[in-house]
Amino acid sequence: MGGFFGVAAKEDCLFDLFFGTDYHSHLGTRRAGMAVYDRQKGYDRAIHNIENAPFRTKFDKDVNAMKGQLGIGCISDYEPQPLIVRSHHGTYAITTVGKINNTDEILKDIFSRNHSHFLEMSGGDINATELVAAIINQKDNLVEGMRYAQEIIDGSMTFLVMTPKGIYAARDRFGRTPVVIGQKEDAFCVSFESFAYLNLGYKDLRELGPGEIAAVTPEGVHTLVHPGKEMKICTFLWVYYGYPSSSYEGVSVEQMRYNCGALLAKRDSVQPDIVAGVPDSGTAHAVGYANASGIPFSRPFIKYTPTWPRSFMPTIQTQRNLIARMKLIPVHDLIQDKSLLLIDDSIVRGTQLRETTEFLYQSGAKEVHIRPACPPLLFGCKYLNFSRSSSEMDLITRRVLKEMEEEGRKIDLKAYVDPDTAEYGDMVERIGKQLNFTSLRFNRLDDMIRAVGIDREKLCTYCWDGRE
Repeated sequence: MGGFFGVAAKEDCLFDLFFGTDYHSHLGTRRAGMAVYDRQKGYDRAIHNIENAPFRTKFDKDVNAMKGQLGIGCISDYEPQPLIVRSHHGTYAITTVGKINNTDEILKDIFSRNHSHFLEMSGGDINATELVAAIINQKDNLVEGMRYAQEIIDGSMTFLVMTPKGIYAARDRFGRTPVVIGQKEDAFCVSFESFAYLNLGYKDLRELGPGEIAAVTPEGVHTLVHPGKEMKICTFLWVYYGYPSSSYEGVSVEQMRYNCGALLAKRDSVQPDIVAGVPDSGTAHAVGYANASGIPFSRPFIKYTPTWPRSFMPTIQTQRNLIARMKLIPVHDLIQDKSLLLIDDSIVRGTQLRETTEFLYQSGAKEVHIRPACPPLLFGCKYLNFSRSSSEMDLITRRVLKEMEEEGRKIDLKAYVDPDTAEYGDMVERIGKQLNFTSLRFNRLDDMIRAVGIDREKLCTYCWDGRE
């Protein structure tokens, strides 16, 4: 997905920018960058590959060399950024989080307006941040250009634009990703994650609304484009992506996960010896389940993190599967002859969870019951690069449905969204058998929404029910 952090200060902002950006390291896999503006020196920027080393290691030298009163930084899941752009608006830096589904259509339009070229990245794709800058540059001023970008992009796009005067923060038109403002004496910050600035001395000011554009300067925060009425914030932020200490729309990530586990427990009848979370994202859900059920919470395996601290590393799927398995160290006394109930945040491909289950059987487990914290994923995410898979057939649900279709069954996806249908039950049973679980029960969509506790109409649930 990716995350960002920006600072507008009366004095040098590098310390805050460095650590504020680093606090987003759980959100990206590939690139990280910082861009600053200094009243005397002008713009400066550094971008590094973070696939094999954490942000702090790669940017340690840059912190001592860079200086500025304004700065934006990002952890990116794909493209190098922030970019520094020279245009008729003047020079500015830009960083983005989101996904563009209509890239070809936008490129065609921009080329028709005599835009000469775009640089291709190593994979042959256009840098989405460069494309957003090109869209912005079609208009007469930056704010009009930012509004235009929000309007024409199919998908979602939240971005920060830094000029010598300050930082423009623009939240996605439907608020699928968060933008939070913090303040302290002589400085304001803008952040994806609400916890990222707390240890830096900032206090919560407010969250931007969907589609809102605000100017952040050392003197204050001013709304330039008022928020829209419709919001579709990503529910998966609470289930998985968000860091436990974050909050979105006033709802704590950790508390939501406790709620989620508790609701899973209330619908369950199995009586395992222990409840455990697949570290790290399933742990809070498991705590909620254990508290509600009275079944002891335990840690039958421990994730070894000193050399592989980041759960997304590396980017190649086969290597990720291998590393995920290598990181889990069994505690045999808590596994041998035990019935285990495991909660993971979700099942996507199913590969890692199947291997984790086999690993537990080999370590002496008697039973392994699986309880994902969210419903079955039936649709590839259109908005936030949850997965860069080229096909929905990477989803275990779609592969199972394809097998059922090949057996002669007519597939109506609506029937497999509803947890009360026989079709849904058949799909879940087949997934459980394929992955060798003793039993499998997904969280219900209505329960997951209850766990969040905000209006259903304000949540994006597309990956589970196809509802846009």
